[in-house]
Amino acid sequence: MALNLDGKKAVVEEVAQFAAKAYSAVAAEYRGLTVTELTELRKTARETGVYLRVVKNTLAKRAIVGTEFECMSDGLVGPLLIAFSMEDPGSAGRLIHDFAKTHDKLITKIVAIGGQAFDASELARLASLPTRDQAISLLMSVIKAPVAKLVRTLDAVKNQMQEAA
Repeated sequence: MALNLDGKKAVVEEVAQFAAKAYSAVAAEYRGLTVTELTELRKTARETGVYLRVVKNTLAKRAIVGTEFECMSDGLVGPLLIAFSMEDPGSAGRLIHDFAKTHDKLITKIVAIGGQAFDASELARLASLPTRDQAISLLMSVIKAPVAKLVRTLDAVKNQMQEAA
């Protein structure tokens, strides 16, 4: 069903709002996927904090103007879906990467993060970025390590002093 002008403006506005807040984006060709497979992908996207939208390329190009994803404009060709990471930089990459493992018809075309567009070969790197919780955990372990080492050292010095006495 064709969209009228108001419908097109609404789509552009909606996508632009998500693009303005997103950490990263992935554009992938979905040609050959069944409706059931796309529904499964959309469900997983909702669960993982990824905004996923099948949108006409001309509307997508208008929506990303003025955002850090404007760099993707030249690569938006063919039947594409766009996934925006809303919670952490790697979530859209993980979604597309994991789904493509079992559905070979989903083909990544463009990966964008930090105002730069990359080709599909960078999807694995984006997908390997830690989640927010994992990043906090890593940071906490780095902060905790020197304190734990200090406590162990002080305990060893105390034990040596007690043995010497």
